[in-house]
Amino acid sequence: MIDLYVYYKVPEAQAASLAPRVRAMQAQLSSQGAQCQLKRRPEARDGLQTWMEVYPGCDATYAAVVEAAAQEAGLGAFIEGPRRAEVFADLPPGTNEEDAHPCA
Repeated sequence: MIDLYVYYKVPEAQAASLAPRVRAMQAQLSSQGAQCQLKRRPEARDGLQTWMEVYPGCDATYAAVVEAAAQEAGLGAFIEGPRRAEVFADLPPGTNEEDAHPCA
């Protein structure tokens, strides 16, 4: 299992229009069993907010499901630039910093 993080820039003028669309998309994904979170950085920079969708505990193929849902919801019309996806996995039990970075 992995945690999927999708982040993107939102013009402040589009935030009020985008929020209900993202929430509706996530409600649909949630009805199919996904855990969903929507976050944003507290500050805006150059008129842009940074938003983050979080999907914890999903499988490695879930990024494609989320992107298909985002396209169907028309989210691209409300953001500036691309949606970027990052995947993180839990460290196995017993892993410590020395094991993760032997040269440091």
